[in-house]
Amino acid sequence: MFNDMRSPVRRKMAVPFKLIFIVAFFALSAIVMWLWNELMPAITHVTTISYWQAAGLLILSRILFGGMPFGRGGRDRFRNGPPAHIREKLMNMTDEERAQFKEQWKERCRDMRGRR
Repeated sequence: MFNDMRSPVRRKMAVPFKLIFIVAFFALSAIVMWLWNELMPAITHVTTISYWQAAGLLILSRILFGGMPFGRGGRDRFRNGPPAHIREKLMNMTDEERAQFKEQWKERCRDMRGRR
């Protein structure tokens, strides 16, 4: 029941999370504005910023630096190596299968470099 995206329970649970996200964004924007206006003019002699400029800085920092993790990205997927079932499959390959596997991946990587 909980795995079905059309589940009424799941839809009801999604609304509070969206509301929390929106409230958190506005609160963080206010905190960024307050911190900037308190610290930056005294430290670097820059001008103060408005609330919407602070919100823009928050979005820009998310884009540039990937802060505020809102979910697991692809870069964290195999942090501790491949999953156990894949690791086991790789360990049980014969030399011929391993050579064929490497060749397939070389070909895939070569194709990806050509698409850029």
